[in-house]
Amino acid sequence: MKKIIALLLVGVSALLAGCSESTTPVEGEQYTQLPANLSVYRLPQVTEVFSLNCGHCKQMESQLPKLEKLIDQSVGKVHVTFNESAQIGAMIYYSAEMQLGKKPDHQMMLDLFSAVQMADGATMAEKKAAIDNAFQSRGLVSPYDITEEQQQQLFQAMQLADDITTKGEINGVPTFIVNGKYEIITSGHQDIESIANTINYLIKK
Repeated sequence: MKKIIALLLVGVSALLAGCSESTTPVEGEQYTQLPANLSVYRLPQVTEVFSLNCGHCKQMESQLPKLEKLIDQSVGKVHVTFNESAQIGAMIYYSAEMQLGKKPDHQMMLDLFSAVQMADGATMAEKKAAIDNAFQSRGLVSPYDITEEQQQQLFQAMQLADDITTKGEINGVPTFIVNGKYEIITSGHQDIESIANTINYLIKK
């Protein structure tokens, strides 16, 4: 009888421990501290680091409106320049941001992702036409037609993005920078709600 009571007590203790499990994010599991303070770049408080060539980034884009509601603010954007394909994506993204004077809206981002990530069978001409349309349908100049002056602005924006990602030692996308000091470990989260929970925690940290 004593053994049964002891087992019951252990079981109840385990249940209570499970119920009181903390939802506080853990450094090294849900987030990490950046090697350099990126706040000198005057980034928005929450900034997504992404690439138009990244399939996971396209999936994240579809979740961003929900995330922005959960953290009660707009999310900034920095496009990586890791390699040649990322640099081409950055040129397309910053051509839009430069002309708009702000990040493109959610629908334009989805259009850009779709154009850059067209099916393998798509020709270069078809991809270019889709990119042209994403810009021209909004009264913007295609990245293929920008002036030399605009090209200089574009390269400055790309250099800034490269400085941010290099100094932050950001090696994977999509991810988020919070307060210029912390990087979200997206693989340490199950869903957009848990990512929002970590971001809200770090905003106040």
